[in-house]
Amino acid sequence: MEFAEQIRAQGKSVFEAAIEAAELRLRPILMTSFAFILGVLPLYFATGAGAIGRRSVGTTVVGGMLVSTVLNLVFIPVLYVLVKSALEFLGRKKKPTGPAEFPAKL
Repeated sequence: MEFAEQIRAQGKSVFEAAIEAAELRLRPILMTSFAFILGVLPLYFATGAGAIGRRSVGTTVVGGMLVSTVLNLVFIPVLYVLVKSALEFLGRKKKPTGPAEFPAKL
């Protein structure tokens, strides 16, 4: 989520950055995924000799691309918000520590 990191640098919250980055990436993700799926449709609708093998490959690829597109559009922004929020929360809880103190020599 490089776009989200750039938006965060502008001072927006983690949630706002994830939403805006997801909106920016929606069209390119959908266009790339659907172009690939349309390119594989001849395998999905194969007929003739070897059609069963081609259909199984086409079905797997089309299904995998549909699932990966949904995960890319939904899961990645949610995961970004969860991980980034957790890291910021943990970063605030840590107290700065100085050099380790050693007992004085007698």
